[in-house]
Amino acid sequence: MPAASPPVVSEDEIVRAVGPAAFARAQAYAALGRVQDVHWDPEHAEVFSVVSGSAAEAYGVTVQLDVRGPEPRIRQGWCDCPVGKDCKHVAATLLVAGDRTGGGVDDPAPSPASPESAGSSPTSAWRKAFAPLIAGASSPAAAEHTAVGLLVTVQPPLQYRWYGETSHRLAARPVVVGRKGRWIHTGIEWTSLAYQRAADPAHLGVLRSLLALYNAETSTGYAPQWLELSAISSPLLWDLLERARAVGLPIVVDGADQAPVTIHDDPVRIEVDISRRPDGDLLVGARLNPLPDGDERTGLIGQPPHGVFRWRSGPGDRPISITLAPTRAEDLPASAQLVGTAGVVVPAAEASEFATRVLPPLLVAEQVVSSDGSFDVPELPRPVLVVTVEHSPGPTLDVDLGWGYRVGGDSPAGPVRRLWSTGTGEFRDRSAEDRVLAGLSWVLDASPLLAEPHATGPRLAASTVLSGDAVISFVRDVLPRLRAEGDVQVVDVTPAGAVPAYVEAVGEPEIHIRTEPRPDSTDWFDLDVEVSIDGQEIVFGELFRAIAADQEYLVLPSGTYFSLDRSALRALRSLIEESRALGDRGRDSLRVSRYHVDLWRELVELGVVDSQAQHWREAVDALAGEPVLLPTPDSIHATLRDYQQKGFSWLVFLRERGLGGILADDMGLGKTLQALASIAHGRRAGDPPFLVVAPTSVLSNWAAEAHRFAPTLRTVVVDQTTAKRGSPLADRVAGADIVITSYTLLRLDAEHVESLPWAGLFLDEAQFVKNHNSLAHQCARRLQADVKVAVTGTPLENNLMELWSLLSITAPGLFPSPKRFAEFYQRPIERDGDSDRLALLRRRISPFLLRRTKEEVASDLPPKQEHVVEVDLAPRHRKVYDTHLQRERQKVLGLLADLDTNRFEIFRSLTMLRQLALDASLVSDEYVHVPSTKLELVVERLADISAEGHRALVFSQFTSYLALARKRLDAAGIAYAYLDGSTRRRPEVIESFRAGEAPVFLISLKAGGFGLNLTEADYVMLLDPWWNPAAENQAVDRAHRIGQTRPVIVQRFVARDTIEEKVMALKASKSALFDAVVAGTSTTAAGLTAAEIRELLA
Repeated sequence: MPAASPPVVSEDEIVRAVGPAAFARAQAYAALGRVQDVHWDPEHAEVFSVVSGSAAEAYGVTVQLDVRGPEPRIRQGWCDCPVGKDCKHVAATLLVAGDRTGGGVDDPAPSPASPESAGSSPTSAWRKAFAPLIAGASSPAAAEHTAVGLLVTVQPPLQYRWYGETSHRLAARPVVVGRKGRWIHTGIEWTSLAYQRAADPAHLGVLRSLLALYNAETSTGYAPQWLELSAISSPLLWDLLERARAVGLPIVVDGADQAPVTIHDDPVRIEVDISRRPDGDLLVGARLNPLPDGDERTGLIGQPPHGVFRWRSGPGDRPISITLAPTRAEDLPASAQLVGTAGVVVPAAEASEFATRVLPPLLVAEQVVSSDGSFDVPELPRPVLVVTVEHSPGPTLDVDLGWGYRVGGDSPAGPVRRLWSTGTGEFRDRSAEDRVLAGLSWVLDASPLLAEPHATGPRLAASTVLSGDAVISFVRDVLPRLRAEGDVQVVDVTPAGAVPAYVEAVGEPEIHIRTEPRPDSTDWFDLDVEVSIDGQEIVFGELFRAIAADQEYLVLPSGTYFSLDRSALRALRSLIEESRALGDRGRDSLRVSRYHVDLWRELVELGVVDSQAQHWREAVDALAGEPVLLPTPDSIHATLRDYQQKGFSWLVFLRERGLGGILADDMGLGKTLQALASIAHGRRAGDPPFLVVAPTSVLSNWAAEAHRFAPTLRTVVVDQTTAKRGSPLADRVAGADIVITSYTLLRLDAEHVESLPWAGLFLDEAQFVKNHNSLAHQCARRLQADVKVAVTGTPLENNLMELWSLLSITAPGLFPSPKRFAEFYQRPIERDGDSDRLALLRRRISPFLLRRTKEEVASDLPPKQEHVVEVDLAPRHRKVYDTHLQRERQKVLGLLADLDTNRFEIFRSLTMLRQLALDASLVSDEYVHVPSTKLELVVERLADISAEGHRALVFSQFTSYLALARKRLDAAGIAYAYLDGSTRRRPEVIESFRAGEAPVFLISLKAGGFGLNLTEADYVMLLDPWWNPAAENQAVDRAHRIGQTRPVIVQRFVARDTIEEKVMALKASKSALFDAVVAGTSTTAAGLTAAEIRELLA
């Protein structure tokens, strides 16, 4: 049968479970009565309790015992405290449960199976809820108790051989009332308190707490007959004495009368009493306020002291009265050492040191008095922030901050302390210092360079070096205000002489600029810049660095300073910014490229240019003008339109000056004819041939156009590598005027192509080299040609780095570094929508980029009408699409954290969703019977178009979808031509459609999106939208181009509520970037980013 009360767990077992340190603290907790409401559950062998923690927090405790052996063992102890288990609260519970402290165990706790405890193991829920009330509940007092008390005495000092004599000691021991009614110690010791069963538990609790407090500090576990109360360093002693008085525990003097000990409620003040002797010496003693002066002797309690005891002795030096009083927490321990002594003497010669090193902290603690009035108690020293400013050439300011202490007057007293030092050698009033700094918070805003980071936030730095315009900001805006502050003293230090005047210049800077040719390059020129102001010359290197660092002012060695925000300097600033953007960071000189025409023109207009190198002047003058319209070469068998005449003349204009550019006319405006005219104009007998690089699919078209428009020029098509051809490339192109090859062969046969001289390089559909990391781009850059021209209607499709790629080939000196271009142009424009930087970019590229749109120059071109045909998915199709969308969305969103690494997998998922929006069977054969509303609508419209005599181009990104369209057209009996990348007889297929053999031409966007002239069609159908608007525009312009005589109808088929709608929105944003840079409108768009991918899946 289970025991009705808990078994006694041995101290060794408790120590084993919680450790000796926790056990020692648990003894104090148990003795102080902090364990309440102890319950024993015999059925489950569990002890429950509530223990008051050190922070007045009540913790629920559960201890599970193993009672199967001869000695109970602790299986596990749980607690709500931060430790969680096997803590001092668990140990204290077991001590009380074993009745070692005079406590007891309440009635057994309800069985866990009962309603009260169901579901609440290990600690009952209601006990947790009402723990604070349980912890504070008091037990009913016993009716009769044996009287116990506390006997207090003052013991004489002890004599130690090595440490000398101690002070008098306050000691106490427990006593009981003897037969004669006096307090005696017979039958009671500190070690026997546990056996005093008849005594008042409250009285015993106080005594046990005193013993526990003593043992917690001595860590010996040994209790002498007399506890030395004066050795207890914890102020908890006063709480126990207050508790003793509250429960009525008698505290008496160990004297003949056994008078009660007097205990003061309020702390007494230790006052340092100073008097000045006639010889000037100072007598420094201590007095206790409000305790009266008398013949009582005084001792200290605790180390550091937290209280005092005073006593008067009778016969045999036994105390007849004892008074106990706590002292103020703010009283300095050093002052307490004077208590009970005759005081110390400070010689007159050392009074000054005493006043600066000892008095200040005593004054802060408000402890200094002079009872006889012979000593004038000084004011409390107040901190003064000493700002030491050392002025050095440069100019440079070393600003050091520290603390001085002022006692009246205006000058800091004593040495300057470091601003944030934590040393204790000198007096510091930290609270007063903090108040001064709080009043100077404005300094951090006025001069951020004076701040340093700190865990609590920015704060004033102890030492700062200021240079450049930071000097002006400091001496103009900060120093005057600091001098006016009452708690600040500014000290100027000038090792080199007088403090500079720091006067702002009244005149305008005079700037003189000259260009000097660089011996290592004909494309780059050094700038020689001289600047002066108010008759003082300015070292250009310093000016250069100041402007490059975006300083507001430049300070001359004399102290004269001037603002850098001036019109002439702003232009110079632009030059420096771009020079740094081009890779010249860290240089103290400037260089400009002959491509920087627009920037130089601004400097000339400012009137600051004195002289120019001849070669530079010729280059600038040549580019600054307008091209002269040239007659069409006789060898060109075509009549050029006005805009084509201008384009051809512009190409010749650049070539004659050894410069390249980008011909970026809209698709269908005859860029090929303009290029051929410029080649014909530049052909001379014996010159190397011109090289034309184009996509493989349009090589035949280039050859046909060259034969048609320039039949007298010998054109050679290179469509095999040297290895496959078996003959040298030089033999193949010998005598040719134009050599046409593909980007693939340029890359594969690069070594042979680069070994030959070329009169010029034309890159048709130059977007093929838009990736500057590709081999094709690198081959084009390395190729040696007199001029290089990019021919493309889309000089950028996704981001500005594509434009940089083309310019790095055609105008290599304009933006030499891709990294600098990205920092200076791409990020501000694409990310921030910086319109000023956009305008600057447009100015810089304008001499080297020519673009005209059909709306501008081809007024006779029939209109183009564009429509978006929204298509609703069939119900079964919608269900399949939504199911896959949810799965792919979760997958892609999880991959976006590392877009570069997961790019392929992400785009595979996006491609699958685009295919699902078209036809579910493109993803899986299991959906072959799911209807495709879009394809049904397309075939229906093609039937109507062909019946009305119209002809249509039908584009799709996916050849698999075009295959489905072919089946539907076959079933509907509609004739069609078909072209994709695998088509072998490409010219024959194209010609069959142009000849009218079929009303419909199915074309894959990649294979037929460029290089084709299909003006026979007047309808264009785009079956699936693409986020690159240039690709779609290229496809549309196969029909809407010069030679078209009928209006062109463009129909974009978009599945509603699918990724296709998101693609349309994304395409619009990318069109904005193209228009901003090339056409001149505002921009907010950039490349396909993680955010855009999320939007596609929204």
